[in-house]
Amino acid sequence: MGSVDLFKRIFIQVLWSYSSGDRGGNQHLPRPRLQHHNRTQSPPEASMVPPGLSVEEWEQMLKAINWGGPERQVTSASRSTSPGHSTFTIQDLKQSYSVGEELYATIFAKDFSGQPKRYGGDFFQAKAYTNKLKASVFGEVLDHQNGTYSARFILPWVGQASVAVRMIHSSEAVQALKQHRSTDSDRIYFYGFFVGENSSGARVQEAVVCNIKWAGVVLSPMAQKNCCCEYQDARTGLTWQCHHPKTLPCDALMYHSAGGSINRMTRLEKVLMDRRHVNIWLKGDRRLITITPSNATVGARNKCSPGVPTPTPAGFYLNNVWTSFVCATRHFSLNDATQCLKDKHIYIMGDSTSRQWFDYLIQAVPTLKRMNLHSENQVGPLMAVDAQNNVDLHWRSHGLPLRCRKAPMPTLHYISNVIDDIAGGPHTVFVFNMWAHFTNFPLSYFAHRVSLVRRAVVALLRRAPETKVIIKTANTGYKDIFGSDWLSMQLDRILREAFRDVGVYILDVWQMTACHYNTETIHPAPVIIKNEIDILLSFMCPE
Repeated sequence: MGSVDLFKRIFIQVLWSYSSGDRGGNQHLPRPRLQHHNRTQSPPEASMVPPGLSVEEWEQMLKAINWGGPERQVTSASRSTSPGHSTFTIQDLKQSYSVGEELYATIFAKDFSGQPKRYGGDFFQAKAYTNKLKASVFGEVLDHQNGTYSARFILPWVGQASVAVRMIHSSEAVQALKQHRSTDSDRIYFYGFFVGENSSGARVQEAVVCNIKWAGVVLSPMAQKNCCCEYQDARTGLTWQCHHPKTLPCDALMYHSAGGSINRMTRLEKVLMDRRHVNIWLKGDRRLITITPSNATVGARNKCSPGVPTPTPAGFYLNNVWTSFVCATRHFSLNDATQCLKDKHIYIMGDSTSRQWFDYLIQAVPTLKRMNLHSENQVGPLMAVDAQNNVDLHWRSHGLPLRCRKAPMPTLHYISNVIDDIAGGPHTVFVFNMWAHFTNFPLSYFAHRVSLVRRAVVALLRRAPETKVIIKTANTGYKDIFGSDWLSMQLDRILREAFRDVGVYILDVWQMTACHYNTETIHPAPVIIKNEIDILLSFMCPE
């Protein structure tokens, strides 16, 4: 296929088209009035089966995210789990271990008086590591629901290692996260910008508050009638709603942007979520672990294929290079990466962490040339083309809800709709992720969104079974009430459960970000992205 034909093909890809418009500066923007919520109501996710899921599927998802904790609400921060008093010890430490052996540690949770906790629900993360070798491996933590926890590690490198455990959140903080997710889902809001002519014929812009329409998400006081303009997507049935603008009609909605946040935490909850109580490394057993060579196979040898489960650990770092326990991944040179991408249409949809993959590939492969579509970078569409190797690479956001700079409404597409418009085939790769912009909303809403994507993926694989569908999991990095890692983990488990038997590739980046020595941020460091891309390319080109 020649360069002219390639550009013709790209030009007719209507589903990745975009709308442009006036990007004028924002006026003074509104803020939702602070409303009092009923903090004692039952969580909607426990009683409502989301559309698109069977009762059995929903029960399996709830089982996957089940989390223990205190039986009654704690009234004093001193009774919560203290990272300064909690500790851990290595079980039955041996003089040396062979590569591939397991190691166990016990975590003891205590409150701020040093008293042992009698219930579980704390969110701990553990790893074995050595800074000298830039090596680390994720540890699996088991909650015994009595204030003690077991951490299991595989020792995959020769040399020495140490164990580290941190408390991400106390069980009491987790209870606060649960409560706010169930009864305070409107604490993140968005803006809709209406543009048109007023009665005098002057062109005006009016900004109002917008959000999803879903049980438990409050946009306006219930007493107000006809409060909102509603925009229902004809294909998914999903509805976006905005307050009525003062003078303009509902069909004048032109742009969308992030709005803001409302912190309704109590004084106690703010203490439980402050820096002294969140993401703190525990004092514990600092004895060094000695690991000697063995004949054990390190790393997976099975071919990468769809549907392969993700073990814990999913792999390990050594000299900043990730070795997978999922399947036989490779580390790609520039030439290898170029050959892997050749003759492929690659679609990536999701949030800004998936956009990092788009950006990385453009930087890593010089023949991939980014095209200027004059679109908002945080929304897309973005496109890069390698005419020489017949490659087109695309990225766009997963659609509403999305915290982003001001962007035209027509550029916001739902993942399931885009999948429905793709023919698929052996040259098509579809990659998606969804989590970071959904952490505040009810679980039932996220599960419904996932079910829509699953339905579209199943249909895609039915009509074009050689299509590769790859899911990028959530990564760590959020630590506050609006986007905690615990909330992210819950969504991640729902997503994995939904696609467990669908025949897609699951690219686990959760463990890759949780155990690396780099400071955690929502956007992982380039060294981590490089390893993620190696796995992505290994899925695309297993041989």
